[in-house]
Amino acid sequence: MMRHVILIIGFLLLGQSSYAQLFSKERLANIENFDKRFLSWGYYLGFNSYDFKFEYNDETGDQSTDIQVEGQAGFNVGLIGDMRVNRYINLRLEPGLYFTQRNLRFPNFIEERDALREVKSTYIHVPLLVKFSTKRLNNFKPFIVAGVSSSINLSSNEKNPEDNNEGQFRMTRSTSYFELGFGIDFYLYYFKFTPSIRGVFATSNELVPDDDPNSPWTSNISSLGPRGIFINFTFQ
Repeated sequence: MMRHVILIIGFLLLGQSSYAQLFSKERLANIENFDKRFLSWGYYLGFNSYDFKFEYNDETGDQSTDIQVEGQAGFNVGLIGDMRVNRYINLRLEPGLYFTQRNLRFPNFIEERDALREVKSTYIHVPLLVKFSTKRLNNFKPFIVAGVSSSINLSSNEKNPEDNNEGQFRMTRSTSYFELGFGIDFYLYYFKFTPSIRGVFATSNELVPDDDPNSPWTSNISSLGPRGIFINFTFQ
């Protein structure tokens, strides 16, 4: 539910700002030469909603046996380095710090302490993105981005000798992703402001199985891939 709310808010912000820029009588071009810079810098603030994609060894088709994920809204902050390739293509490096929490509910347990696992993560997330822009229209310019990324989970308990039998759900320290998103650059009087929405999808398995091969928590999980939606507000 929280992920849907974040998406709706993001679309409303993009839509309202686009409408105002497109139909405004103002035709003066702000910071006209900004995009001619070979290198530019900035920072971003934003929100995230992380989830998990589970793949099971034994697919029963019964959703009552699936692990349920309760996602919560998280917070992002980071820096931007942008390199101009040509008029329509830029390379971007966007290292950032991402805070998030997901609650996992395992079926077939009676006790809450066995059924619930709180997964708190602090990621250092480093994406390398290619930005494909349209021609600048008045003081705004839509774009799409695509690329790959990796993250280091500072909250990882990969090396922890305790597992779910002691209440510890373990995940790997590093994860790889591919990313896809879109946004709009708004050229204001002194700086460029950019709201954007991006989806991230893991290409690696983040699960560290329990020591017991017949563990009721992890034995049926063949792969655990984090995925998420980011809404960032960039200032350059």
